[in-house]
Amino acid sequence: MTHISSRRDFLKQTTAFSAGIMLPAWAGSAFAAATANNPLFEISLAQWSLHRALRSGKLDNLDFARVTKEEYGISAVEYVNQFFKDKARDAKYLAQMNQRASDVGVKNLLIMIDGEGALGDPDAKKRTQAIKNHHQWVEAAKTLGCHSIRVNARSNGTYQEQQKLAADGLRRLTEFAAKSGIDVLVENHGGLSSNGAWLAGVMKMVNLPGCGTLPDFGNFVLDRKTGEEYDRYKGVKELMPYAKAVSAKTHNFDKAGNETKTDYVKMMKIVMDAGYHGYVGIEYEGSELDESAGIKASKKLLLKVRKELTPEYEPQPVDSECCEPRRRRRLFRNRRFRR
Repeated sequence: MTHISSRRDFLKQTTAFSAGIMLPAWAGSAFAAATANNPLFEISLAQWSLHRALRSGKLDNLDFARVTKEEYGISAVEYVNQFFKDKARDAKYLAQMNQRASDVGVKNLLIMIDGEGALGDPDAKKRTQAIKNHHQWVEAAKTLGCHSIRVNARSNGTYQEQQKLAADGLRRLTEFAAKSGIDVLVENHGGLSSNGAWLAGVMKMVNLPGCGTLPDFGNFVLDRKTGEEYDRYKGVKELMPYAKAVSAKTHNFDKAGNETKTDYVKMMKIVMDAGYHGYVGIEYEGSELDESAGIKASKKLLLKVRKELTPEYEPQPVDSECCEPRRRRRLFRNRRFRR
């Protein structure tokens, strides 16, 4: 079986290589992932998708991993610190979270951090305090076996001033987090952080391998009062070179199951074009479907897009003329052995 599998992979790779010049960039990247017997991307669940159930008490934070696996068939989770805000240094509680996830085979990926101050605060003392406030979550992420924490890059001032301030806070936090092997990811999450060019510029200023982005497909509102939005496809394309996680934001779906504001095929091509094949986290925020139905609809959409974009290369029939000498040699050997 191993030999057959290897031969099949070899034929697929040979066929794809022969036609490689005709493949778009995303298809070449997708094929590379497919030949490694891995899906184009994995699916995880962001805890915010169940924020109503968690806030109402219908769902306890400790049960999130179990529900994710048993109800949605998803084996990786992204936590939100709001739902265990006072537990960052509670070793017993974090151990319970770890055990609950381990019991059902769920992987802890990251913690999304809110409410700990502005990492780009113009006030130097407040900025330093915000950095320190995040330290406990770096340590909690390490305890939970996560690879990252997700933070915000809020600031005030001019375009350039905010870039410098945010870069300062992120650099200092990233340097601290690196000691624990934890990455610091910035999400486009309102204000200038929803401007892809601005946030990409901040990443260049920080210039540390442990600092990256978490592109969210829907968080590109620049001004909530006017409703001004940054182009989501342009923004994701600008942020993907630094991405260490991806957030698949969904709101509403049409009758065909497609998201009404985001063309998921187009968006996922952008993601794959960047060579990303990690986890894509479902973050449902819609109102037409309840949270459970919204998560299921989001997963169904991602699976459909993954299937559609997964190239299935079949070996083409080989021209008989090109193999004629080999066929003659085989016939000669057979006749000789029959003698």
